[in-house]
Amino acid sequence: MSDEPLILVLDEGTSSTRAILYAFDGVVHGSCSRPLTQHYPAPGLVEHDAEEIWRETLACGREMVAQAGGPRRIAAIGITNQRETVVAWDRRTGQSLHRAIVWQDRRTADRCDALRAAGHEADVQRRTGLLLDPYFSGTKMAWLLGQEAVHGAGEALAFGTVESWLAWKLTGGEHVTDATNASRTMLMALDGREWDGDLAEMIGVPTAALPRIVGNAEQVGVTSSEWFGAPIPITALVGDQQSATIGQACLGEGQTKLTLGTGAFVLTNLGQRKPERPGRLLGTVLCDVGGVRQYALEGSIFVAGSLIKWLRDDLKMLLSAGESEQLARSVPDNGGVFLLPALSGLGAPYWRPHATAVIAGLSFSTGRPHVIRAALEAISHQNVDLATAFAEAGAPWADLRIDGGMSANDWLAQDLADMLGLAVRRPADVETTARGAAMLAAVGAGLHRDLETAAAAMLPPSRSFEPHTDVAARTRRLEGWSRLLAGTE
Repeated sequence: MSDEPLILVLDEGTSSTRAILYAFDGVVHGSCSRPLTQHYPAPGLVEHDAEEIWRETLACGREMVAQAGGPRRIAAIGITNQRETVVAWDRRTGQSLHRAIVWQDRRTADRCDALRAAGHEADVQRRTGLLLDPYFSGTKMAWLLGQEAVHGAGEALAFGTVESWLAWKLTGGEHVTDATNASRTMLMALDGREWDGDLAEMIGVPTAALPRIVGNAEQVGVTSSEWFGAPIPITALVGDQQSATIGQACLGEGQTKLTLGTGAFVLTNLGQRKPERPGRLLGTVLCDVGGVRQYALEGSIFVAGSLIKWLRDDLKMLLSAGESEQLARSVPDNGGVFLLPALSGLGAPYWRPHATAVIAGLSFSTGRPHVIRAALEAISHQNVDLATAFAEAGAPWADLRIDGGMSANDWLAQDLADMLGLAVRRPADVETTARGAAMLAAVGAGLHRDLETAAAAMLPPSRSFEPHTDVAARTRRLEGWSRLLAGTE
């Protein structure tokens, strides 16, 4: 390895945490990944151990710093994270006070129902671009306040999403969050620079416990020497889906990306145009760089890769995630089987937090490949519904850029193209979440002038899947999908 400076990205996901080394031209010089334990205390409840997140992230980071040749080789650190997951900790001790409440968790559904019944949803959506749903961070924080250890922290209580927790631990006390993560809490107006006191009061969260809101490409602190051997500046914080959008170079208005990870997330760049009528979609901050804020329209599918993981690990229907592609190809169609993947409720554009999963159309002629194919088809079906909702909200998709671990499935990539009638592009490196954070960190450290320059230097080549739509088959599938949705309301 040469002596060129490198960028270290800490990518804290739902199922694992990773550290990746990038050069200024986007070449990956090393990576380390460690799994994270999933805790399911009861149906609909999903938790992580915040201390485990910190330990494993630090271990991966240290391994990459050593591989780089020491901390002097690292010009900057970027952090990207699973959004909406909430950590509560004590400022005096730096210790977490409860397991982190994960974005998939549905425990605050009743609280959201009560706020909706009280007539608050329209105001929440107007201010924040979000709907009242347990997906978002605010009601999770309010729930945590009801736990003795959290409430007992008093003025020492600190709340934050995962990038905030990691920044605090790495710097020894910088309590910050970035605009993209803040926009997912229901506690910040889309065009706000500080927390909205009225929203915080309505949801029941003290603003004194919340971090300072910063941009996505600026120095927010330096790491304590004890962690990597010397201080390293942290120059980017960004939520994972916004980071993937930037990592796909969706920098112009109308450009769209779909990340197929644990969940599936579509973002369409709106430029500096704040979303005014998102309908059943979400308005969100795409990035805030140099004081200029860009927005996106987002559709969030809660279950995607986690569905394949569930079929593999819990139902034992797959030997590996990669086997799903082979099985889907082994049958000509789904054999009449349809699957509603509501293992954590249904997200956009349905927003049915109490929905549960269903497999319908089973018969003696059903085989394992039909169920697996139906699971993959469900991803496409939901994206067809999302594409319709985006068009109705004034943000039609011109093309689609996919990434994330599940996008490596060629069958699924082609099925998306066929069902959507759109060209689908997939980069050679599908881990664009980390790449977007590297681009932002490079801009924040002054290594690239702006995101356009960073994208030109750091993006890998891509492959295009062109649509070959069988109209009759497409119609049959969507009719079956519609019947399944209607039958489970």
